[in-house]
Amino acid sequence: MEEVRILDNRNNLYQKALEFSKELVIVYRELSKNGIEKELLNQVLRSGTSIGVNIAEAQGSNSENDYLSKIHIAFNEALETRFWIELLFKTGDINSEKYNLLESLLTEIQKILYSMIKGINIKKEKQILKK
Repeated sequence: MEEVRILDNRNNLYQKALEFSKELVIVYRELSKNGIEKELLNQVLRSGTSIGVNIAEAQGSNSENDYLSKIHIAFNEALETRFWIELLFKTGDINSEKYNLLESLLTEIQKILYSMIKGINIKKEKQILKK
């Protein structure tokens, strides 16, 4: 478990989540100036930045279950954020270039998170079978 928990600044997932959050903040600032609904913008910013926050919080987990929970929350926040980004694109609030950038980063993050969740669950199943 310890080797999986090391999510410091050099970690690929952490860096991707940080980059994604940075891009979301930029979009938030741009769209705030354009009069886009504040509730919508707040929601996409909250769910999008929550991905990275939960990845960071996973570092301090006290147990494998807590770690898995944080990673799972990050994955679910990514699913929610994908919806909001697609909505912003379909309503014409973000252009295809920005949408493609956010979508690409989010897909990479989700693939890594899914792989981590799957790996931990396989490990847990093996431990149960050994008992």
